Amino acid sequence: MAVNAKKIAVYVLVVFVLYVIITDPAKAADYVQIGFQGISDAAKAIGDFFTWLVDGAQ
Repeated sequence: MAVNAKKIAVYVLVVFVLYVIITDPAKAADYVQIGFQGISDAAKAIGDFFTWLVDGAQ
């Protein structure tokens, strides 16, 4: 039962993404840019954290 719900959720997500890309490519590009910026910020924060740990957590 959970597998079917998961498949349905994935199909709905794919249809939504395709709808956004087709109807407004500029907005879709903005969403991608926001996503990559978030990933970049998270990676930088993790790097800063590990640098802090290596420096003795001071």
